[in-house]
Amino acid sequence: MAAHKQFVIACGGTGGHLFPGLAVAETLHERGHEVLLLVSEKEIDAVALRDHPEFRTEKLPSIGMPAVLSPAFLRFLKRSWESLTTCRQLYSRYQPAAVLGMGGFTSAAPLLAARLGGIPCFLHESNAIAGRANRFAARWANGVLLGLKTCEASFPGSECTVTGTPVRRDLGTLISKGEARSAFGLNPEHPTLLVMGGSQGAAGINQLLFRSAAYIKDFRDEHGRPLQIIHLTGERDDNLAAINYQREGVMAHVSPFHHRMSEAYSAADLVVSRAGAASLSELSQFALPSVLIPFPFAAEKHQHRNAEAFRDAGAAEVIEEKNADPEAFALMLCNLLADERRRERMAAASQTVLPRGAAELVANVLEEASR
Repeated sequence: MAAHKQFVIACGGTGGHLFPGLAVAETLHERGHEVLLLVSEKEIDAVALRDHPEFRTEKLPSIGMPAVLSPAFLRFLKRSWESLTTCRQLYSRYQPAAVLGMGGFTSAAPLLAARLGGIPCFLHESNAIAGRANRFAARWANGVLLGLKTCEASFPGSECTVTGTPVRRDLGTLISKGEARSAFGLNPEHPTLLVMGGSQGAAGINQLLFRSAAYIKDFRDEHGRPLQIIHLTGERDDNLAAINYQREGVMAHVSPFHHRMSEAYSAADLVVSRAGAASLSELSQFALPSVLIPFPFAAEKHQHRNAEAFRDAGAAEVIEEKNADPEAFALMLCNLLADERRRERMAAASQTVLPRGAAELVANVLEEASR
């Protein structure tokens, strides 16, 4: 086992940064190291960290970068200076062996402070194309760790290593389809579709499923069994979805979220999802075929690039939300659910499109740099 060291991980602001950062922190903690988490002032960070008292945390006053000519730019500069000053003071007391930034402007000040202090530091980019904050912050990092190899083009001149995107430890492991379906009150034997929109941008997927239910309801597999659906709607549409499925006679479990996602993934024969990097990492972890509907307003269309990487690997079908026709969409789903061999090929591709053990690979880089 490596000697006890102290590491800093900046991972706040969104679930896509926070949960992969926590996965790395847990790996380092298991190896006997101490980890300080730098997070944002957002509620999502505070809620998620309640279950992780083993980590010391500090909040940074960071905000997203507005346009340079915007009146908000001066406030951005002030908050960024406050974050940089806070980080330098923390590092002088904490003496980290290395610093990891999981992306976004919450990572910029911690990486710059590390560079100024001569501390090895690394940036992780989980998407297929880098966002503005990460392209900006990469100049201070000793190396860039990538979720997808296609993102190398975003960092010319940087030393890039493909590690994959770390998957949260509380995700759980695969269980039998029958057991998983029973946990949702569904038939253990019937083909099952999992629909999820993620914490943001679920409304478009929900509306598409509402309009497609009338075309899905008559589906039967080769054994004459009807389709059933697990639909995780996000915060607003759960009642509408439940009423819609009931009206159409489609067996469904509907809820805003499900905290034991291993059950949802284990129950599914096919998944309809957005194409955020964290969600795709989980689909890969559970070897699931998918139909991806990229969030149309994601920064720099990064979800489109993520989805294309899975499509090009043979792991997913991709459709544009603005072009989605309910009847054609329903036909696509039914054809995939009726073709077990094709789903098996997609599942195999899904499992191999991303590196396995990403949290361990990232932890290895930090340990190696701190020797």
